[in-house]
Amino acid sequence: MMKLIVGLGNPGDRYQNTLHNVGFQALDSLSASISTDRWSSRFKGLVSRGTFQDFGFVLLKPQTFMNVSGESVLACQQFYKIPTSDILVISDDIDRPAGQLRYRTSGGHGGHNGLRSIIQLFGANDFHRIKIGIGRPNGRQKVADYVLSKPTQEVASLIEQAIQQTVEYQMDFIRNRTIQIQQTDSC
Repeated sequence: MMKLIVGLGNPGDRYQNTLHNVGFQALDSLSASISTDRWSSRFKGLVSRGTFQDFGFVLLKPQTFMNVSGESVLACQQFYKIPTSDILVISDDIDRPAGQLRYRTSGGHGGHNGLRSIIQLFGANDFHRIKIGIGRPNGRQKVADYVLSKPTQEVASLIEQAIQQTVEYQMDFIRNRTIQIQQTDSC
């Protein structure tokens, strides 16, 4: 059984290392930790395949921009015939403090346009998700401007720690193990 792990973000150099692209960064960290194929353009995204402890998986970074991420995810899911219950989506979350992780097996989009797009196109919300906290903008900054900005050094450090933690959770997902995110006082 093939697993699909999706990292949400926006394509292009302009958005590289922004808060909204932590999903891309999480997949890059997994890909650097275990052997995967080279990234190739397919399904309106960047795709890499691999095997980890005899479990096959596909990594997908949609290149459609966040608001229509579901187009890429649906095309990949249909090609590989992966049930939604075997999909893990990794995204940013402004409702969590920077660096805090949350895992859910289903649920709503929580105002996240990438998750909203996936849920709308799938007509279902029963896919797994890991949300990486990026914190909220200050009172003056618009949410859109905040998520498309690069984090401060302090926030970047917290997010990087969280991204490294997701590598273990992604491996657990590939191996059909239960994901149990441990919260720490630093998050």
